[in-house]
Amino acid sequence: MSLDVIALVLFGALLHATWNAIIKAGTDKSLDAALVSAGGAVAALPLLPFLPLPASAAWPFIGASAILQFAYFQLVAAAYRAGDIGLVYPLMRGVAPLIIVSTSSFILKETLSGGALIGTMTICAGILTLAFEARKGGRRAILLALSNAVVIATYTYVDGIGARISGNSISYTLWMSLLPPVLLFAWAISQRGANAVAAHIRYNWWRGLIGGGGSIASYGVALWAMTKAPVAMVAALRETSILFALVISVLFLKERSSIWRYIAGAIIAAGVLVLRLG
Repeated sequence: MSLDVIALVLFGALLHATWNAIIKAGTDKSLDAALVSAGGAVAALPLLPFLPLPASAAWPFIGASAILQFAYFQLVAAAYRAGDIGLVYPLMRGVAPLIIVSTSSFILKETLSGGALIGTMTICAGILTLAFEARKGGRRAILLALSNAVVIATYTYVDGIGARISGNSISYTLWMSLLPPVLLFAWAISQRGANAVAAHIRYNWWRGLIGGGGSIASYGVALWAMTKAPVAMVAALRETSILFALVISVLFLKERSSIWRYIAGAIIAAGVLVLRLG
């Protein structure tokens, strides 16, 4: 993987951590997640007239991705209600690239070099190390997190393939962003009523615009990278977002850290170095 691709994926990971921090700091994580999804769609709309349509073969992937993204946001909210973020987030984001690494050889016919495989596994090990700092969370939280890891791995494959066959990864990303907020808000209104949802939007719309811009840019960078490098490598490198999220939590959210965060950071940094050299 070239240095410029690594740098852009790491930047995308920083954006991913930033919009997650926006959701975490909010008062209603489910509706804030829907706002971020909507913000991504709003950011995408002005750009669509200047880009070519994705190839016709990519549209089924766009539809499948929308459904998977809806499931992803629902499972995120459920997992965070059930357990500690220190357990849930590392499991979701760390297990997903492990699934991709172990299956990409026969799904995408991609073969990783020895160095790339070691680097990818090292990054995953560093992310999973963060689960040791969890203070609470039981069987339900673990099952929800692992279920979402499967969803993450699935939509990574769907979008990785879809972006490649679309002819333009940016166009694919922007069109893919339009349907998930429709599904999320339709579900929210059916569960809470239009007045409650409208009230939350009125006071928190700015979270959606800021977080949504970061979300769409982050995922767009990742999908572009998947057209330049193996999906498994990009997926693992993108999950360094958890490291950026931990830095944000300590410096800006003033949360207490533990020794496991620093151990994980060292392991992840080593994995990135191996990935670059491999």
